[in-house]
This record gives sequence, C-alpha cells and structure tokens, in this order.
Amino acid sequence: MDKFKENSRYFISAGVVIVIMLVYVLRLVDWQLINGAEFRSLADKTRSPIVTMDAARGEILDVNGVGLAVNKTGYAIVFEKAYMDTKNENKTIYQMISLLNSLNEKWTDELPIKINNKGSYEFIKDKEKDIKKLKSKDFLNMNEYATADDCMAELIKKYKINGYPKKETRDIVSVRYNMEKNWFGVSNPYIFAPDVKKDTVAIVSENSPILPGVTVKVTTMRENPDGTVIPHVMGTVGAISKEEYDVLEVKEEKGYALNDTLGKSGIEKKYEDTLRGKSGEKVVEINNKGSLVSEAIKSPPKNGNTVFLTIDSRIQKVLNKSLADNVNGAQAYGRSVSAVRGPKHGEDCVAGGAVVLNVKDFSVLAASTYPSYDLNKYKNDKNYYSTLINDKAKPLINRAFNGIFTPGSSFKPAVAMAALQENSITNSTVIDCTHVYERFAPSFTPKCMGHHGPISLNTALAKSCNIFFFETGFRTGIENMNLYCKRLGLGVKTGLEIDESAGKLAGPQQRTSMGGTWQGGDTIQAAIGQSDNQFSPLQLATYCATIANNGTRLQTHIVNKITDYSQKNIVSKTAPKVADNAGVSQKNIDYVKSGMRSVATSGTASSMFRNYGIAIAGKTGTAEGPGSDNVTFIGFAPYENPEIAVAVVLEHGATSRFSNTVAKDIFDAYFYGKSVDDKGNFVFPTPASSAGSAVSGASSASH
Repeated sequence: MDKFKENSRYFISAGVVIVIMLVYVLRLVDWQLINGAEFRSLADKTRSPIVTMDAARGEILDVNGVGLAVNKTGYAIVFEKAYMDTKNENKTIYQMISLLNSLNEKWTDELPIKINNKGSYEFIKDKEKDIKKLKSKDFLNMNEYATADDCMAELIKKYKINGYPKKETRDIVSVRYNMEKNWFGVSNPYIFAPDVKKDTVAIVSENSPILPGVTVKVTTMRENPDGTVIPHVMGTVGAISKEEYDVLEVKEEKGYALNDTLGKSGIEKKYEDTLRGKSGEKVVEINNKGSLVSEAIKSPPKNGNTVFLTIDSRIQKVLNKSLADNVNGAQAYGRSVSAVRGPKHGEDCVAGGAVVLNVKDFSVLAASTYPSYDLNKYKNDKNYYSTLINDKAKPLINRAFNGIFTPGSSFKPAVAMAALQENSITNSTVIDCTHVYERFAPSFTPKCMGHHGPISLNTALAKSCNIFFFETGFRTGIENMNLYCKRLGLGVKTGLEIDESAGKLAGPQQRTSMGGTWQGGDTIQAAIGQSDNQFSPLQLATYCATIANNGTRLQTHIVNKITDYSQKNIVSKTAPKVADNAGVSQKNIDYVKSGMRSVATSGTASSMFRNYGIAIAGKTGTAEGPGSDNVTFIGFAPYENPEIAVAVVLEHGATSRFSNTVAKDIFDAYFYGKSVDDKGNFVFPTPASSAGSAVSGASSASH
C-alpha cells in the first residue's frame, strides 16, 4: 500500500509535467502555424508613439475687433522622425540647406560657432550662454578652455558627418545640434524653417521622393498689423527656453514641448493659458525597422481663445501722435526759451505717459508711452533691439502703467475731498494767500506762484493756490489725507490685469522705507502734490475717474471679453467691479467737481478749454524736481454726465499747455471722431463744431 502511494506521486508529478509541456506545444503551434502571420505582423509593430498636432494661438483684438496680434497663415518645413531615412539623415539635411540657400530662404541656425575670414572655426560673440551650454556636461562634456575647433571636431564625430566641404559641414552640424537640443524624435518633430514662401513649398513638394522625412506644415505666424499701436501692452511671444521649461515643469502640467512658443510679456504673457489653446495628438505605428505603418488622430487640436481688449485703436493712435508731438514740442520750446532765459524750460523733455478711461466701467480706452517702439522691429531686428536697450530715454519702459511721476497740483482735488469730509475746511472757508506761507517761519517759508489774497476752495482749485492747500493740508493731517487718497486709487494698484506700479504715497511710512524721517513741514508739501508723492498716469486717470464717478472707484481693466477662436461664443466678459469708495459725501464731491470745472472755465486750463464744445472739468499740475518741472493734467467730460477721464504727464515738460493739448486731442478723438490718417495727420470726419458728431463719437468709443 505504501509502495503504491509512493509510485502514485511519481505518476501524478509526471502527468503534471506532461500537461504543462503539452500546453506549451499547443501554444507554439498556435503562434507559429495557426496565427503565425498575424503575430509576425504584430511583432513588427513595436512602437506606438504619440505626435503632437499644433493648435492655433488665439488672437488679440481691440474693443471694436481691430486686430492687434493676429495669426497669419504660413508654411514651415518640418523634419519628422517617423518618415526619415536615419542612415542618410545628413544627406537629407545637406540637400535641404542647399535648396533653401539657393532660394534665399532662412532656416533655423543657432550654432554658436562660425567660420572666420581665415577659414577657421571661432565662437560667435555675445553667445556666451550658448557656448557654455554646448561645452556642458549634459552636451559635449568638454572643459571650459575648449576651442571652437575642439567643439566642432567633437560634433562632427558625434553626428558622423563625413565628405562635405567645411562650410556645409558646419551647417549640417548646426541643424543636428538644434535637432538634439530640441529633443527631436518621433513624438517631437523639428522645425527646420519656420516661415517659407509658397514657391518654396511647391519645390519641396515636388522633390519629396528624394527628401524622406521632410514635410511642409501649414502654420499660423504671430503678426502685429501695426506694431506701433500699443507695444508695451501687447507684449511678445517667443520660443520657450530650457530654463522656463524646467522651472514651470510644463511638459507634465501644461503640455508644452521644447520647440513651443509662449507669451513673454504683456497680454501675451498674462493670458498665455487662454491664448495658447490645446495641442492635438495623433498615434503613429512604427515597426521594428523604424518604418511608419499607420497613423490615426487621437484628439484634434483645440485653438486658443480670442482676447478682446478695451482699447480703441483710433483713440490710441490719436493719443500716440499727440503725446509724441507735444513731448517734442515742449523740448523745442524749451530750447528756444532757454537760449534767452536759461535752463529748465522744457529743453530736457524727452518722455511722457497718458491714459484714457471710460468712467462708466473704468476700462482703458487708450494708454500711451513716449518714447515708444515698433513691436515688429523689436521681434525681428536684433540691431533695433540693441538700439532700444541703449537708448537713454528708455523706450521699453511702459510709462503709462509703470512710470511714476510727481503729480504737482493735480493732487489737490484729493486733498480737498479729504479736508471737506474731515471738516478741516468747508466750501466757504476763506484762507488769505499772501504769497508766503509763514506757519513754519522763519525756518521754512514756502511760497505760492501767485498772490491771490482771501480765497475759498473753488477759486483755490481754479487758480491752484499753494497757500490755500498748505494750510488745508496742515489742518487735515497726513494720515487723513492718505486715507482718502488710497480710496481714490493713489498709492495702491488699480487692479489692472497686467503689470502696474503701486506708486508712492508721501507720508511717514513711505519716508521710513526710504531711510528718512517725516517732518511737520513735509505734510504741507505733500498737500500740493510734492514731497514723496509719485503716481503713474494709470493711477492718476483712475483717481480722476473716481471723482467723476462720484467717489465710487471701480477696478480698472484692459480686457473687455474673451471669446472662442471663432469669436462667435463669449467665454467670459469683464463686468464692472467696485474696488473702493472714497467715503466722501455727494455734497463735498460736488464742491470739488465744481472747482475742477472752474479750472477749465476761468482757471489754469481756461485758455485751452473755456470755449470747448463739451464741458470739461480738470486740474493742471506742475511738479518741481531735477531738471525742468513735470507738467500734469487730469480731467473728465462731459462735466454733468462724465463719460471719459484723462491723465497726461510730460516728464520735464515745464509748460502746461503741452500736457493740456494732449488732453484736448483726446477729447477731440472721443467726442468729435478725430483720427490719424495713413500719412500721420490728424483728421476729423465732420467739422469739430458739430454737436451731432459729439454724440456719435461718444457712442462709438463707449463699448
């Protein structure tokens, strides 16, 4: 019995082995005989990489749909790994370089090495960063003393380039270098030439049988129809850097590739996620020999959304021209006067900024900076960029939003509102202007520009009496003044969607941050818009619009709405949003507005606006500093039912008529349809005296 049990275990074990072997034999028969052909085919299809399909970038338009940054259909020559003959890759590249050179077309060449006049390799100047990367451990792993010849020898060996002349060898190396740098692979095609002509496309297509892997791709090229309209706001789009790629971890989170582009500044950067869309994907089947078997779209690309700004291009162009004309006018006037009367009459005026807001919703209708630049030249001309960088007037600074200026007397309406609300003065308070303020005598005796005698608030605003506001500021105190100033939008950011300055609001806190000490006399200087007060034209326009809007400050914005790429469906629309309230009674606001109206009818701006067809309310400002005085104008119109608010600053403009003229040109553009023609001249669609044109002009600019 025991022997039977022992033998049965052997029989069972043997049976199990036989069954397992039988299963394997049957499986092999199935694999090799029954379904052999099918499995051999599957064995060939060893890879299924995913290839990205580009989405069109959303466009940027003005409030009326005029293109500011649009897409131009173009053609790019692309190398696709799945289709290339890897054994003859260098030959294909050589053929393409030769073809494009013969057609005077540009191809991507970023190798920091060139052939000098002696026929030797040398590094290209100003390419230190690229040279360091080329020698780095992650690329050639060469020491920092390696020469251009050393690097080329290593690159030629790395890419197995043989039998070509020196120049052609260098060019092939450049393409291979760029391909590797941009992670060229089946899933990541390489853009050899980003923008070629239709004739070139036809020639490449005709020669496609001898150019394996070379394909023509329909692209959308970013284009600014007029690069001078509002370059600081628009911003630029550029190739994503390796640093940006690594820091943002965009490969995993956002779906970027190393050959992608992204917004670098302005609206292009701020609304990158909105504009860029979503790339599509297609799956390609590659066999074990590297040949393409099939391809199928996994998900189609989704184009980016379109951003409509609140900017009105017509008004913007008028503001650009007027600001430039009046900066240059102030400079020319200063030179002529200074020859007789000495310096500080505007001869040093080289810059300015201005902003126009819609009072109904605090949208930016126009925002200009001078000096400015051409966005198209900035993107395409390296010499132009170098010129801008080295320009002492700093044209790349957005003075409208980021430049800060001492406001001078344009600050006085804010002080008046604070003083009235805190009962420091009333509308009928009379202060005697004797030309010299003696409260701090004899150590400090600041003066007024005039000798006004006993005056009340309305006349003090109209004549811009310093003595009245010295005393008003002293009675109110710096803390109370600043409380209302912040509510009005001074010394705080306005909420604009893109970068802006917070400005500087004079007071103990600001002075301490500068390493100084606040003194009693500083308060009265702050009350006339001097001391440490410095604000951007955007803040000044917001402050003026808040007064016009009866003390309610809305959030300033420059984006009107976002639609899908077709512009048919609204994705989002910016609604007016209350940012703060001045906390001043309507009666006191009306007192201040009345004083600002007197500025235009009988005061410091009356020569410009006394007989203007629309009722204007405003305030001029002259601020002392190094060089000629800054001149400022803030204003709103119409007085009874305000629609727009304007702020203009001319740095070292000296004479207020130049800043006032910029404001007048804006009122002309908004109410009377003033525009700039193709020759750069101001024109009106109808006579400026026409009341009807005022109505139509206002409605067209109030979207």
